[in-house]
Amino acid sequence: MVERVDSGQLGRATAGIWSGYVYSEPHQLGLPYRNVEIAVEGGLAPAWRFDPPEADDAARTWAIHIHGMGGRRAGTLRGIPVVHRLGLTSLVVSFRNDGDGPPSSDGRYRLGETEWRDVEAAINYAVTEGAARILIFGWSLGAAIALRAAALSAHAPRIVGMVLDAPVFDWRMTLRANAKAAGFPRPLVRLGLIALQSKALGWVTGLAEPIDLSAMDWLARSAELNQPILVLHGKNDDTTPFVGSERAAALRPDLVRLVEFGSEGHSLEWNFDQGKWERSVEDWFAGLPLAGTSHDREVKQS
Repeated sequence: MVERVDSGQLGRATAGIWSGYVYSEPHQLGLPYRNVEIAVEGGLAPAWRFDPPEADDAARTWAIHIHGMGGRRAGTLRGIPVVHRLGLTSLVVSFRNDGDGPPSSDGRYRLGETEWRDVEAAINYAVTEGAARILIFGWSLGAAIALRAAALSAHAPRIVGMVLDAPVFDWRMTLRANAKAAGFPRPLVRLGLIALQSKALGWVTGLAEPIDLSAMDWLARSAELNQPILVLHGKNDDTTPFVGSERAAALRPDLVRLVEFGSEGHSLEWNFDQGKWERSVEDWFAGLPLAGTSHDREVKQS
């Protein structure tokens, strides 16, 4: 398990926050990067861009890194070194209501339903900068955003795969599991799910518009998955049920590769076994049809 004190003096601390973050700033990786801004709805979303040392054909494959709920871009920095070794360009993005990207009108997370548009803006930026192929790395909520982006993006033919860490494949399952762990009675949980999807109950949720949870149920919609997916998930995840990842892999064994970790807690797979996490990415990536394939020809014709 990788641990570090990000800031402050541990011996003098009276309070603190325990997180899975290992790096809080991009310079801590010791890799060259630059700050860029992505034009999104409502303004500009800051991002970090990591370019590989050599601008060869591999660099035309870009990795878009999307963080989870309640977090910031720094949470995805754990995935940058292995991508850098693969020779890819990385773009670590922010999105609406995460504290870095511009807020939406209601200031509420929408579980990926609209956040994907900010990832689409990042993909547009990458393509404008010469990206021929796109990989999407999504962590937790970021994985739900990735799945929606891959389904709806105008650049879907360029998206050659996704790496999803502790992903949400079905929000109903995840919300029910969290409510059960918190001890909420079932009738209250049912009411909560109804409220999220109800225009009339927007005064309760604070949402400007209801959320269509069915549109983000990738277990029910598994036949619509088109890109290879590597899932990295801890069996003892206490926030996003591991069973969702198991079902996705069982439903689409042709596309979904599941790698199980023994980590406790949520989205701590890399922290638990960095070597296994990075080897899994490298091995999976080696099997993708990338440079010099018919996919490239399809992208050029699109």
